[in-house]
Amino acid sequence: MKHGDTIRAAIAALLALGTLNATDVQAAESKQEKCFGIAKAGQNDCATSKTPHSCAGASKLDNDPQDFKYVPAGTCEKVGGTKEPGSKKS
Repeated sequence: MKHGDTIRAAIAALLALGTLNATDVQAAESKQEKCFGIAKAGQNDCATSKTPHSCAGASKLDNDPQDFKYVPAGTCEKVGGTKEPGSKKS
């Protein structure tokens, strides 16, 4: 095998591995759901537009019903959260 062929084969193998990893990540993400009202301050994955902060890790309140964390599908209600954003707690 010529040197150029070896390089092309190595590049093709790396691209194939990258594609497999992307597929694994997509499969793992599809088994996650947003769970509102369970994130501790600074541990949220994101939030609705009704919060005063931009997104991940910026929550100042524990269990803010507008902030969410991703949890395994089917576990949100079991851990005390909701699948839809709620109103602010007083």
